[in-house]
Amino acid sequence: MDFSYNDISTMIDHALLNPTLVTEDLEAGCQLAVDYQVASVCILPYYLKRCAEILRPSSVKPSTVIGFPHGGNAISTKRAEAQQAIAHGCQELDTVVNISQVLSVEWDYVRRDVKAVIDVAHDAGRKVKVIFENCYLNREQKLMLCEICSDLKADWVKTSTGFGSGGATLEDLKMMVENTPDAVQVKAAGGVRDLDTVLEMRSLGVTRVGSSHTAELLEECRRRMGA
Repeated sequence: MDFSYNDISTMIDHALLNPTLVTEDLEAGCQLAVDYQVASVCILPYYLKRCAEILRPSSVKPSTVIGFPHGGNAISTKRAEAQQAIAHGCQELDTVVNISQVLSVEWDYVRRDVKAVIDVAHDAGRKVKVIFENCYLNREQKLMLCEICSDLKADWVKTSTGFGSGGATLEDLKMMVENTPDAVQVKAAGGVRDLDTVLEMRSLGVTRVGSSHTAELLEECRRRMGA
């Protein structure tokens, strides 16, 4: 076995983004993340401040989403969202590209949109994951986003919100890993539900995985390790 429990748990961003989650679910989800020692909790923005309080004694990072899930917010709105997220304790920001402008081939706008969030985050010493929502894009558009994010020094490029018409695919992940420098990591999200999928993604060079199936994934990891 070429991995430890910690290798896998610290790949997981535990997703608490379903709009039907109630307060009790969010509280329990944050505690679950602490119990399983994951990388981060990616939570609905309004509950980020409380999430950061819960996570403070642990190594789990509080994270949230910007322009979620369609990316269509004005650039000024995304910038303000990022500033508020940081003020509320966010360590990692998952921002959605403006999908409409990507499909319109308005690359100057897309660059300015992504740069606005990266600049705010990096000025504050925080990290950014840029969500492409690959299910709506062709290969050329995905490659251009990889190039833009590489130029802007995004910390991660990410496949999906988990709320589009499709999620992470191995083909897309391989393409994203191959077309970004080592300094730009790759995150998979959308439809990641089992350990074997995580291990296959890890073998491609993926460093983070977003999932709401954290307990099932990591319990299976423990079983295989005889823990």
